[in-house]
Amino acid sequence: MHKHNKHSKGYNFEVLKANSPELEAFVFKNNFGNETVDFANPKAVKALNTALLKLYYGIDYWEFPDEHLCPPIPGRVEYIHLLNDLLLASGLEKNSTVLDIGTGATCIYPLLGHAEYGWHFIASEIDKPALKNAQRIIDKNKLNNSIALRFQEHKQSILDGVIDTSEKITATLCNPPFYKNEAEATESTQRKLKGLGKKGDKSIRNFSGTAQELWYPGGEKAFLHNFLYQSSQLKTNCFWYTSLVSKKEHIKSMKASLHKLGATKIEVLDLSLGNKISRVVAWTFLSDKEQQAWNL
Repeated sequence: MHKHNKHSKGYNFEVLKANSPELEAFVFKNNFGNETVDFANPKAVKALNTALLKLYYGIDYWEFPDEHLCPPIPGRVEYIHLLNDLLLASGLEKNSTVLDIGTGATCIYPLLGHAEYGWHFIASEIDKPALKNAQRIIDKNKLNNSIALRFQEHKQSILDGVIDTSEKITATLCNPPFYKNEAEATESTQRKLKGLGKKGDKSIRNFSGTAQELWYPGGEKAFLHNFLYQSSQLKTNCFWYTSLVSKKEHIKSMKASLHKLGATKIEVLDLSLGNKISRVVAWTFLSDKEQQAWNL
């Protein structure tokens, strides 16, 4: 994990329970005598991540319907830290405005990015009920001056209709849907549950998730290439476009497409959490001169 990730040494359940008593019902000691929760239980996962947000990031209200994706905080904040490193290396440490593509009902990246680095956010979403819930979280935590939500009317659009051609943003964050369809998502969930030693209800997803959150026609690769093309239509509107990429085999085709589209620089940043290795791909279309003049 990143050196600034507050969760690199695991969870202090005693402190978490003291700060969030409702978590205690889900905590037990495993065979090694260590406190933990059942990560195959969606309610336990939600209680843990709610407690982490409250203790470490000052988020007192984080409610959302159970069917929505419950994001694991350590992994989400790892992306935030990697992006901050990229911004610092580019001289962009001040007054950053970040676009979160598909913020979901939890609004998780804006909450973490603002808490850790004071970034301002634009957050887009195609699901109106999810957007309404995200707004409630923003309101309850008094973050209206820092996070602005925008509804994306067209499901195949990623940037079109969200970013105005006269607008400038520092970077994008994106956690694209991984799967091509519901069957593929369910199969992946069953493998995950088997890894956790669980069998049974095939409808269970330990982090939950709606259709819009989990799958996209053509899967992750189709989403990413759509994103690459749309970013090339707004070359000077954003310094760093970035996205999580779960499958390493997509990197080669992304690089090839980006070179054809005129990207001037491409970065691949490793994101490691335990045994899971993912990556963030970042690209810019700005010339050296345009990069140097960005903050002037």
